[in-house]
Order: sequence, then structure tokens, then C-alpha cells
Amino acid sequence: MFQIGDKVVYPHHGAGTVVRKELRSALGQEREYLTIQILHNDMVVNVPTENAERVGLRRVIDEEMVERVIEVLNGNGTTMPKNWNRRFKHNRDKMKTGDIFELAEVVRNLSLREREKGLSTGEKQMFVKAKKILASELMYAKDMDEEGTAEWLDEVLDGVGVSAALSA
Repeated sequence: MFQIGDKVVYPHHGAGTVVRKELRSALGQEREYLTIQILHNDMVVNVPTENAERVGLRRVIDEEMVERVIEVLNGNGTTMPKNWNRRFKHNRDKMKTGDIFELAEVVRNLSLREREKGLSTGEKQMFVKAKKILASELMYAKDMDEEGTAEWLDEVLDGVGVSAALSA
């Protein structure tokens, strides 16, 4: 399913590259593992190949999907729970899905909320993490470097909500 060199996304940590496939023996059972190098946080993740789908491992999106992500980022914010605890859980659950559109929605909504009302400490940390995970995938999809992708994403987010505010 996945080969060495494939660009993949591990939902909890972001996008990376499959750098190794190897058989390992554990508890008398031999299993194939994928070793994934996550560039943006200098992490290595090992995933049993048989569990790849269950943990949400998937290929990085293509350029066409990047356009759809931009549409989500530029969309109107969704109604969020007023209680920050519920809002935090709601956003965390969306991030856990591994769906890039859910992640983009979390980034957009936290960006809007930061501008309008400010974020709690936990939400600020979540916003930074969500942006890094999103940028890590967009970096591969757009074939950009990490810093350039982060700047590009910030520019996209700077425009979020502006057109709606101007027309109001």
C-alpha cells in the first residue's frame, strides 16, 4: 500500500515521508512496519503496516485538493460552542479524524476567534499545532519549503473573514 518515498499524513503529527519498510519480530510474531520521518517536528513514527488505515495514515493531498482546502479556509466560520471546554473538545475531535478539510475548518475557526475574541491558552496551543499539521501537508502538496508554506498559510488566514466583514 505505501512505498518508501511516499508522502503521507499521520493525523496526530502531520505529514512526512516513508523512509523505511521493515519486518520486525515482537512477541514471536513478525510484522511489517513503516518508518515515517515527520519533517516539521523532527519526529520519527513507526506504524505497523496492517494498522496504517486504522490510525488514519493516508497519502498527502494533490494540488486540486489544495484549492478545496483554500476554499474551506476562506469560508465562513461555523457556529462553535460558547463554552471553551466544549469548543476545545469539538476542535480536538475534528483534528483526530485526520481529514484535511476538518483540520482546515479548525484552523479557520480558531483564526477567526483569535481575531474577534481571543483564544484561551489551550486554544492558542491547539491553533499552533493545527496550523503546523496543516502546513506540513500543504508543504508537500505545494512542493514548498517549511518556512515558505507557513508564511503562505498565514497570508491565506490574514484574508479569512475580511471579505465578509467588508460586505457587512
